[in-house]
Amino acid sequence: MILPLIDVRTPGQEAALAELRAKLAPEGNVVSEAGRRKTIEVFGEPLTPAQVVERICGDVKQRGVAAVLEYNRKLDGAELTAETLRVPLAELAAASAAAKPEFRATIRRIRERVLRFQQAILHRDVTVPIEGGGELRQRYLPLERVGICVPGGAAAYPSTVLMTAVPAQAAGVKQLAVVAPPTKFGSYNEDLLATCHELGITEVYRMGGAQAVAALAYGVEGIPSVDKIVGPGNLFVALAKRHVFGEVGIDSIAGPSEVIVIADETTSPEYTAADLIAQAEHAPGSAVLVTWHEPLLAAVRAATERQLAELSRGDLARHALTEFSAMILVRDRAQAAEIADLLATEHLHIACRDAEEMLANIRCAGAVFLGPHSPVPVGDYTAGPSHVLPTGATARFASGLSSNDFLRSNSVIHFTAETLAEYAEDIVRLATVESLTAHAAAVKVRQTK
Repeated sequence: MILPLIDVRTPGQEAALAELRAKLAPEGNVVSEAGRRKTIEVFGEPLTPAQVVERICGDVKQRGVAAVLEYNRKLDGAELTAETLRVPLAELAAASAAAKPEFRATIRRIRERVLRFQQAILHRDVTVPIEGGGELRQRYLPLERVGICVPGGAAAYPSTVLMTAVPAQAAGVKQLAVVAPPTKFGSYNEDLLATCHELGITEVYRMGGAQAVAALAYGVEGIPSVDKIVGPGNLFVALAKRHVFGEVGIDSIAGPSEVIVIADETTSPEYTAADLIAQAEHAPGSAVLVTWHEPLLAAVRAATERQLAELSRGDLARHALTEFSAMILVRDRAQAAEIADLLATEHLHIACRDAEEMLANIRCAGAVFLGPHSPVPVGDYTAGPSHVLPTGATARFASGLSSNDFLRSNSVIHFTAETLAEYAEDIVRLATVESLTAHAAAVKVRQTK
């Protein structure tokens, strides 16, 4: 049955909630039968996904572009050379020229909306004067070079280019390298290439998976290493990002997409069904309805069945709604807020009465959508905040990607002689307590006359 029910009005449902929370976490051990067969075919033994990623990343680090090309061939069936790995500038321009004018106009409008928001939230340098002389500063500088992962397995994602590249551009990043699998939905997709061209991106590489992440992190012939890797991907991309973290920065280790809809008697069952299906069609994706209005459950399930029958990806969404989703019946608004914080979802749609009041009681969510006219797709495609968000309950400590993630900061300390004299006693005392006498001496030597 789609959307199985979890009734948490009475104690004893902790195990069911824990199971729901864990189902789509990027643990790295669950693969399909086809994936297991591919692993044995490529590596000659039944490795776990984590072992696959370790093998690929180590190979790319050691052998460079030759390893990338080999995995492109073995995993994606792409026969490329070092010279054809990068998409030619002429091909990017041709894709843009071939795109419909209305598509190019849409990309430009979305770019302006995202850019406006991302520039508005950007950290600015701060100066704090010191009484007596001198100043303290915090300054923010853009990263020099960033790699962007764009999926390309089951669908094309020009939106991911927008939601990663534009925040980086807002921060002032000069070099962007986009990687996408050598597939019809990846780096051979004209809409994707046209979007890159419209945004002024000139580096696009035909590679995906762990080999692309490793190439960006370590650098290979013709592809300099980056400072940070961002963007979504499958399990192998997520695990590869975790593997190279420390060599480079990353945005997050993301799992499949997810949504929680909080609803009451004022919420439209048709709207809610559409919102749940929209996340489930990512396949896998998790869609959870939380409500204290029991009659809504049957109405939403019926509306979901009707809508699934009319959608091209209805079968895929149905599987996700059965395996990874739920309807949670709570006592009241307070318990709904508790459940929302416990699940710490990627997308939280507060679709009940007094949405602002409900929001004030919820702390953990990647992105929040308020009211009946703010469905998650407005955040996916056009609003301004990035759609790259924390998943798998990591919103309890992580945030969505923004322009500020492409900045690094450093402090600047400028003391005068008078200020140093005023602070010297405290510095020397603490340094002495820690037995760091040279630290104390570095201050004392400046106090002698």
